Amino acid sequence: MNYALWIVQGLLALLFLFTGGMKLILPVEVMTEQMAMPGWFLRFIGVAEVLGAIGLILPGLLGIRPGLTPLAAAGLVVIMIGATALTLLAGLGIMPALIPLVVGLLSAFVAYGRRPRTEALTGKHES
Repeated sequence: MNYALWIVQGLLALLFLFTGGMKLILPVEVMTEQMAMPGWFLRFIGVAEVLGAIGLILPGLLGIRPGLTPLAAAGLVVIMIGATALTLLAGLGIMPALIPLVVGLLSAFVAYGRRPRTEALTGKHES
């Protein structure tokens, strides 16, 4: 299970680094032509995606505050819920909405798989 989580985390990190980086690099005029949202909000989402991507990898890789990984994944789930809803509300159809839905589900898988265990929090083993 650990290997599957690392593979999904790596793929999600690459995806969110790319999409978030594009939101930070592209001119606001180009982005607002494609999406009817304010430019500052798109930049904010870009920052959140890049930070989420970093949060998926670095805590586990460095062994420093690994509890941040499920929080980063949960934040990315929230972003993907919004992306799915906006895609459906824009009238683009169900098929384009499946992409953010699947990415959100993969992020939820990471959030669940990397959640702190009860014994790690309490020091007791469950029977």
